[in-house]
Amino acid sequence: MILALMIAGKVGAVVPIALKKFGMNPAQSSSIVLTTITDIAGFMSFLGIALLLSDMLPRN
Repeated sequence: MILALMIAGKVGAVVPIALKKFGMNPAQSSSIVLTTITDIAGFMSFLGIALLLSDMLPRN
């Protein structure tokens, strides 16, 4: 959760600045881009933690 929040904070600061630099309106596009990147990063971080902890599961 902390990793997902850190990524969201950093991306939330960079995406509007990058969109402004490319000549796009950040108010229209940043929420879509930010949500997509945050969801992907959070999902991958949770799957990564699950993969690391999967060795602790009992094996038959």
